Amino acid sequence: MGFYAVLPYLATHLGSGLGMAGWLVGLVLGLRTFSQQGLFVVGGALTDRYGPRPVVLAGCALRITGFGWLAVAGSTATVIAAVLLIGFAAALFSPAVESEAAREAVRHERDTGTPRAHVLALFSAAGQAGAFIGPLLGSMLLLLGGGFRAACLAGAVVFVGVLAGHARLMPRADPVRKRKRERERERERERERGGDRTTASDTVTRTAQRGRSSWRAVFTNRPFLLLCLAYSGYLVSYNQLYLSLPVEVERATGSGAALGWLFALSSLLVVVAQVPLTRFSAHRIAPRTALVTGLAVVAAGFAAVPLTPAGPGGLLPGAALVVLLTLGQMLLVPAARGLVPDLVDDRQLGLATGALSSVSGIAVLVGSAATGALLDVPAPVRWAVLAAVPLAGAALAFTLPVGRGGKEQGTRAVAG
Repeated sequence: MGFYAVLPYLATHLGSGLGMAGWLVGLVLGLRTFSQQGLFVVGGALTDRYGPRPVVLAGCALRITGFGWLAVAGSTATVIAAVLLIGFAAALFSPAVESEAAREAVRHERDTGTPRAHVLALFSAAGQAGAFIGPLLGSMLLLLGGGFRAACLAGAVVFVGVLAGHARLMPRADPVRKRKRERERERERERERGGDRTTASDTVTRTAQRGRSSWRAVFTNRPFLLLCLAYSGYLVSYNQLYLSLPVEVERATGSGAALGWLFALSSLLVVVAQVPLTRFSAHRIAPRTALVTGLAVVAAGFAAVPLTPAGPGGLLPGAALVVLLTLGQMLLVPAARGLVPDLVDDRQLGLATGALSSVSGIAVLVGSAATGALLDVPAPVRWAVLAAVPLAGAALAFTLPVGRGGKEQGTRAVAG
């Protein structure tokens, strides 16, 4: 909610309010995306090193500072610095929160038998509720005459509440770090019994070696990399809501005024249907099946655009894309996040969670340039190529282990 109270209005503020050229507005927005998605892997690595709690609290504090800075920034340099800080803040707290949510979902599944996808579905639904409420909050402040500065300050206030909530509710003891400290103490006792004299430099060297080993373990993990590529197919497709969908709405209606209603439709679908749909699917299909099915539904959304009659207002093809893409998202996102703990060691869960977003973010940067070039080709060709992207992701996902978070063919599924 704090994020979406500000960011939808940033481009207008930069262009109309500060008089930036269009290319510079695009550069600023691109830098924000890079400082967030591209650096998720840094936040994930820090989470594994220091535990999620301090990384989350530091990220929230930086987000508050960034919004406050953006509220008063008047030059290109200060705006870019504030936007980079806002993005990097998310690169800290998002992978920390997501990895902790995945870890707690697995623990809850082990203790109660409730599929982990239930917890992750609540996580997704809460995010979409914020994506729906945030722009309304920002619009209200703008209509009341507060301007962009008021929206930034409102976003900062929201994150003050987020910071306080995590400080109050987030566990202080990190089980991964606790087990790590216990192993280190045990090794230290063994060295003392054996008369080993380990210097501080030796300890630093071993720590660095463990860090390199974690990165190597994650980025040489073939099933995890396949998951990253499959998930990239989804994110490249989802990005078409900002690239191809506006072109379709403009073509169908002559303006982009209806675009906001389609985004609202997407958010409301997730808020209303995410938890029931996940509850239904988690007891009947395994995570891999949900991932493959979700990607196939996304592909069907792109294929439906040239096949759907224009209908009222010419918006039916765009609405069909939004509905099917959102339904696919609701199936595959909890499933993908639920598969990560099955594919990596618990000690690298934060790094892997960050890497999933960073690899996908890089794919989106490359994919956006490639799919942007399709805007000039005939529509049937464009939509067919776009449908092929999630279908390729589904083919990759089919090679993954089934996953423990559901049932496959009537039996409890286990990871390979």
